[in-house]
Amino acid sequence: MKIIKKAILLRLGGDAAALATIILKKGSVPRNVGSKMIIMRDGEIFGTIGGGCGEGEVIEKAFQVIDSGIPDQHTVDLTKGLFYEDGGICGGTFDVFIEPLTNKKE
Repeated sequence: MKIIKKAILLRLGGDAAALATIILKKGSVPRNVGSKMIIMRDGEIFGTIGGGCGEGEVIEKAFQVIDSGIPDQHTVDLTKGLFYEDGGICGGTFDVFIEPLTNKKE
């Protein structure tokens, strides 16, 4: 199922989920602006924003967005730390907008 169709179905009343979209990139990163990934509260994902540790960071942030119902923006830095030490070929940063796909029930 395509990402947008899945997002629409979730927005209309599916399980708890968030949509992560790359909105800005600088330097060498695995995916382009506009790349999307849906993160389900149970950990299932649809699509990718690049894989690896950076995607793992975004998944953790997405769980927070799902639980709070409040959109957030997160910057993934692939220029230092574990990303750099693992010998990855990327060396840039990218910003991801993460929005809930289901309304938080009061």
